[in-house]
Amino acid sequence: MSTPRVSPGHLRELGPINWAIVRAMSLATGTDNAHIFATLGRSKGLFRGWLHYSGRMMPFGELSRRETETVIIRVAHLRGCEYELDHHRRLGAKAGITPEMYERILEGPDAGWGDREATLLRAATELVTDRDICDDTWSALRRHLSERKAIALVMLIGQYDGLATTIGTLRIERDEF
Repeated sequence: MSTPRVSPGHLRELGPINWAIVRAMSLATGTDNAHIFATLGRSKGLFRGWLHYSGRMMPFGELSRRETETVIIRVAHLRGCEYELDHHRRLGAKAGITPEMYERILEGPDAGWGDREATLLRAATELVTDRDICDDTWSALRRHLSERKAIALVMLIGQYDGLATTIGTLRIERDEF
């Protein structure tokens, strides 16, 4: 990736509230300076609104943590977002995703999954690549998810697809662990 278009902020650029949030989030993710938070924190109140919205999907979303991480890893892989993959490989492991499962997520829905997991992966793949979920996949999805959870899944996929776009466009550098 090339030079960041917006460099990660420090106390002066972030302000005291966002700086404290960035410090706490960085420590929670296992790095001294999580560039995603230190960069987006420069947007002031928008950053805090985004954190609230994001937090309602992960870690406090409608799907299980393992399913949420599975979907996020699939989206990050499809978008070629190494930053997201770095973080969610680690978060996924904490949620029970083994290295073997991680590799199968990258392979996709036809890599020996049960029906529920394959359907979640297929929905993520279709939404990222086609910008829609076909009727057959939607029907399969609804066999596994309530209406509320199906909506949450679509929003989760959209959130991480959009985040990959933001990371790529701003040229946010990968963190050091």
